[in-house]
Amino acid sequence: MSSVKKLGDFYLGIWNSLPHPGFIVKSNYEIVAANSASETYCSTSRTRISGRMISSFLSESSYILKVIRQTKKQQTPIVAHSVDIYWVGRNVEICNLYCSPLEGSDDSTLLLIQPTTKVNKMNRNLLHQNAARSISGLAAMLGHEIRNPLAGISGAAQLLAQNANDEDLKLTDLIRSESKRIGDLVSRFEIFGDIAPVIRTSLNVHDVLEKTKELAKASFSQHIRFFEDYDPSLPNIKGNFDQLTQVFLNLLKNASEAVPATGGKIKICTSYRSGLKLLSMNKRIENLPITIEIIDNGKGIPSDMSDSIFEPFIGTKKAGSGLGLALVSKVIADHGGSIEYSSMEGKTVFNISLPRQGLDEDELSDYNIHSRLLSKDGAA
Repeated sequence: MSSVKKLGDFYLGIWNSLPHPGFIVKSNYEIVAANSASETYCSTSRTRISGRMISSFLSESSYILKVIRQTKKQQTPIVAHSVDIYWVGRNVEICNLYCSPLEGSDDSTLLLIQPTTKVNKMNRNLLHQNAARSISGLAAMLGHEIRNPLAGISGAAQLLAQNANDEDLKLTDLIRSESKRIGDLVSRFEIFGDIAPVIRTSLNVHDVLEKTKELAKASFSQHIRFFEDYDPSLPNIKGNFDQLTQVFLNLLKNASEAVPATGGKIKICTSYRSGLKLLSMNKRIENLPITIEIIDNGKGIPSDMSDSIFEPFIGTKKAGSGLGLALVSKVIADHGGSIEYSSMEGKTVFNISLPRQGLDEDELSDYNIHSRLLSKDGAA
């Protein structure tokens, strides 16, 4: 009997170690068992989940119910990818579903749910970081290759202007003004060419946020009400004060321009959330427990730009260069962190995750594999 018990404990351990919510559902749609991940997913204990009808967590037309019915009818496993799922207490998520008849049982079905929304967002974020990094070399080259001939063009136009008539002066002035405009654009672009290592020191992220908020209130955010929800026990991070100030200044400026002229609100939140890990561009696993959220009640980001706002030259402002959020993404990536966002009419949230200072060596490992996300059970 002891060997049987050990084997049962072994399989129970596997069941509860699965990173995604799993349920055993009887033919009458009653949940008879759930794993540990289901507690986080359902925001309640397994004892409260067991005995409930799975339909009580779903809408009547839920695709999950159709998959369960089809699995029971065909008695074969079914896998469904990229399905929109509404689960009580959660926003609509894109999920992969795995449903299979339970071996050794005539009326029970195994259901596994794999939410993919956050992973897809983070994978897109990694691609944006790649784009920002790859453009650094191009920026450094352009800064040199364009400025030299540009100076010659501008100087030649200045010399021509000394002996030009009124009609030709219009053309030389046009050449000089356009040369200056190109020079200004190169200056904005050259910031991506700064590929020197980031000098980081120990700092409290609240000091950065407070300085940034005061700068914003003194200039472009005078009409906006600010709210703070800080975690005072947050540990220090290792970062560059000036670069992080520029990051949050960019985000606050975007939020300020998005909120209504009357009743505009921006909320800044900080918290400590264990569980999220990222395999960074230097192939080191980074724990990212320091979370900063900037929330505004603005008009939101257009849906047709939702997948590309962190890419260079993509922006919502007609007069903008489209480099602001690309720069934000690059700086956060240089700090070993991650940035993502969610947006709808009346609420946009930018979420930044950063590593804390002084992680133990066993929490950081080198892997010679392709960069990808690692997310533990319970990650926000």
